[in-house]
Amino acid sequence: MVSKNQVKLIRQLEQKKIRRREGLFVAEGPKVVGDLLRAGFQPTAVYATTMWCADNACHSSGDSSAMAAGMSLSCNVVTDDELRRLSFLQHPQQVLALFPIPEPPAQAVAAQGLCLALDGVQDPGNLGTIIRIADWFGIATVYCSEDTADVWNPKVVQATMGSIARVQVVYTDLARLIDTAQVPVYATLLDGENIYTQTLSADGLVVMGNEGNGISPAIRQRISRRLLIPDFHLGTTAESLNVATATAIVCSEFRRRII
Repeated sequence: MVSKNQVKLIRQLEQKKIRRREGLFVAEGPKVVGDLLRAGFQPTAVYATTMWCADNACHSSGDSSAMAAGMSLSCNVVTDDELRRLSFLQHPQQVLALFPIPEPPAQAVAAQGLCLALDGVQDPGNLGTIIRIADWFGIATVYCSEDTADVWNPKVVQATMGSIARVQVVYTDLARLIDTAQVPVYATLLDGENIYTQTLSADGLVVMGNEGNGISPAIRQRISRRLLIPDFHLGTTAESLNVATATAIVCSEFRRRII
């Protein structure tokens, strides 16, 4: 049986200040929890249905999530009704786990290879989707300004669909990061040049801006390579692209050039 205190703590982890105080984040569903386990994340608590526990934590062999991670899990077996009380999802998916929030890097991480930098992206769904996009296109690091949404928000974690286990997210001073970058710095801007006709490098830092305001003035003035995703309308067109959609287009074009 799940106690009231357990329910209260988990529900409070929706708040950033509580996540920081407790040093914990919530992950839900076989895909997200399984990917975190396989990546070596060690949960402090697991709440799961009998079916998930039987398929994972209690197996002594096979490629279950728990055994693939090389760890023995202690699960709190819960009913479907209890899981609904704990879950942030409209339709809970067998398992919810609490994981320690990883410690941030002790030193600033220099931009290497192809990286993304997010300047004030606010929507948790957008942030989670961008992390998933980075994972798909083999981008290991996503840098975030301090005013970007919290990566450990349950909505962000869920939207990554497990990619949070493989992509490093670093909160930093983007202006300083750009000033010390040893790679070209790109951004999509309305006064940029058509991305499909530009020379793109294999390495670079690609900056994506806030949903409503775009890239902030302080960052905009530091961009060395301005890109534009052109529209192909035959009349009236959408005002702009969603930032996650734009990120996917840009990442695809960068990676297409090196195939």
